[in-house]
Amino acid sequence: MNKLPIGNKQELNEDEFFNRTHEISTITHLLELTSQNNAPNILLTGIRGVGKTVFIKKIKKEIQDDYLGIYIDFSKAECYQKDNMSIIGLMEFYYNEIIKECKNRKLDTLDKKIEKYFKTNKFKIKNYGNINGIPFPIFDKETKTEDLINFTMDLPKQIYEENKNKIKGIVIFIDEIQIIRELNKYMESFLWKFRSFIENQDNIAYILAGSMSLEDELIPQIASQGGVFGGRMFSFQLNVFGKNTVKKYLKERAPDLKLTEEGFNEFYSCTSGIPAYINFFGLLLPKNTELNDNDIKNKFEDMISVLSVHIISLWSKLSIKEKEIIISLLNGSLKRIDIANEINITTGALSIYLNHLKNQGLIRFKNNRYEICEPMLASWLRIEYEKNGIYPFK
Repeated sequence: MNKLPIGNKQELNEDEFFNRTHEISTITHLLELTSQNNAPNILLTGIRGVGKTVFIKKIKKEIQDDYLGIYIDFSKAECYQKDNMSIIGLMEFYYNEIIKECKNRKLDTLDKKIEKYFKTNKFKIKNYGNINGIPFPIFDKETKTEDLINFTMDLPKQIYEENKNKIKGIVIFIDEIQIIRELNKYMESFLWKFRSFIENQDNIAYILAGSMSLEDELIPQIASQGGVFGGRMFSFQLNVFGKNTVKKYLKERAPDLKLTEEGFNEFYSCTSGIPAYINFFGLLLPKNTELNDNDIKNKFEDMISVLSVHIISLWSKLSIKEKEIIISLLNGSLKRIDIANEINITTGALSIYLNHLKNQGLIRFKNNRYEICEPMLASWLRIEYEKNGIYPFK
């Protein structure tokens, strides 16, 4: 019986989770320091589809009995979704997610103190909403950014102090951290402000997770010796599954999937060892039928549009210039100047497009060159071109 989970599922049951036992053990052990006034800060990276969100939600569940775990996905912030990225928008979202999780855990969220703080300080608030009795501020554009950051970043410390008889500490998981690039010139100052608070919060640990490869230039900005956190942040990379792991995984979770050795090699090549694609493709393949490499290749080409549905959705939202950049990289990595020449644009004008593509986890910067890091997108584009003689710009 096939027990593969749906490829895009973000939270797995115990019997669906596979592997990563060493990484989970290491990180949960580090998080135990939170109860000893020595909370760690961790940067977790990996390419899209490798399972970062599933992984951190697994850790959140593991520590939930003793700690308050707060999961915050920056990509869900309204300011980002509406292409109006701002520090105020992120802080609004940050505050709301903290309050929601506290209410879910029935913890004291300083109701009256928060309400008094908003009413007596000089925030520009257009209106109040309400989350289970907690004031939900809707900030005006004139809100003083620094005041809002100070209050929001200090809130976890205040919540811990009010509830330390119930919890050993707080662990804040910030997913899709890479989108802070879209703060542009304010990104670095935001990170320094962030650091100034979290380094003084002894019982509050932070795990920052992002769709980035090891070569991403944002990683040294955050975690290197010369970065904002001065080398005091633990870094972990979630890698794709190796061939032996995938073989073991399919044998255990999909015993009715019959692949010849050549068929398995082609399956691994098509999915690139990325768990999301392994699960999705494995679910779609015929069961109890021996499949060789040609069978897998043909099935992959037939199913590419289904396997790539989320990638196609991302593709449809890209600008023409962003699509041209991706297409220019299909034959291999390029330097910035080469991309500019290829799509007839100045190198200076490229920045906004390159940053957006990196934030989406579609390209990466490695060895002073840009390359596609989403293999399914590259496969889909090549197959579409072979079928139609043109790339799908629309």
